Amino acid sequence: MHVTDVLVVGGGPIGLATAIEARMAGLSVTVVEPRGVPIDKACGEGLMPGALAALERLGIDPPGHVIAGISYQAGDRRVDHAFRHRLGRGVRRTTLHRVLAERAEAVGVELVRGTVDALQQDDDSASARLTDGTTRRAHWLVGADGLHSTVRTEAGLALPVRGTRRFGLRRHFAAAPWNEFVEVHWTPAAELYVTPVGDGEVGVAVLGPQHTDYDEAVRSVPALADRLRDRAITTSTRGAGPFHQRTTARTAGRVILVGDASGYVDAITGEGIRVGLAQARVAIECIAAGNPARYEREWRRVTRNFRMLTSGLVALGDSPLRSAIVPLARSLPGVYGAVVERLAR
Repeated sequence: MHVTDVLVVGGGPIGLATAIEARMAGLSVTVVEPRGVPIDKACGEGLMPGALAALERLGIDPPGHVIAGISYQAGDRRVDHAFRHRLGRGVRRTTLHRVLAERAEAVGVELVRGTVDALQQDDDSASARLTDGTTRRAHWLVGADGLHSTVRTEAGLALPVRGTRRFGLRRHFAAAPWNEFVEVHWTPAAELYVTPVGDGEVGVAVLGPQHTDYDEAVRSVPALADRLRDRAITTSTRGAGPFHQRTTARTAGRVILVGDASGYVDAITGEGIRVGLAQARVAIECIAAGNPARYEREWRRVTRNFRMLTSGLVALGDSPLRSAIVPLARSLPGVYGAVVERLAR
């Protein structure tokens, strides 16, 4: 059986980025993914400045709409922070996936349609069995198969989810963006993320507890509901979650986890792509250097800010102080701006 250097399970944005990183390091790589191009997903679709820089390094510059900063809003209170060093960009997930897939193909990534249902590994390689009965073998296997990762479970790295179970819902509307900031509307029960993704389209994502009603959440922000009234809905409602996923570790023998598969706190800070791209880079750097065991330490380093700030914000949002988040940010604009910059870079 042919043995490739790296087998990536999951062909979403982070899986494809991992594969491109592998090719840039001179490694042979195969990606296994059951869905075709492009893959859509419920997400906020705002690329932080740091995510754009990471994509540029991979040779990718996806089209979209300028994002100048982040605006926290609650009723008639708001606090804005403009990015200090470079702009972000609102990019439809389908557009991002398409340009990543094109780049992967251009650099020689092998793309295989299939679903993995079992893993095996020995001292020299890891194998993935597909549901069609075929097997793919590689020196290293990277699990990039999302929140509900089969690789994470098969490798014995999954932990039960504890605490708050939050979910996301997303739609797009035919409306000219009225703001170059990502608007985050804080309501008593949910957060609504409004992201400009084109000259005539905005995405609105709702994050909240299970069974959150999308329309009710939008109506709870009257100013937003007025802007969207009579606007055509351009995409169907998509959902994702629960966001909180736990792992015992990020490596098990010759299996390495990246992206949401490696463990996830919440989408509340909107920087999942940036963090996932950083994980993809260090995972391949560790493999190429012949020291994949170092990945656990590198994973903790590149996700530290995300884990700490996101966990803190989620805890605050679940506490009686939730209603004070926007007033507090408004009263401490320097602190709010520092947090945004830390997450954006």
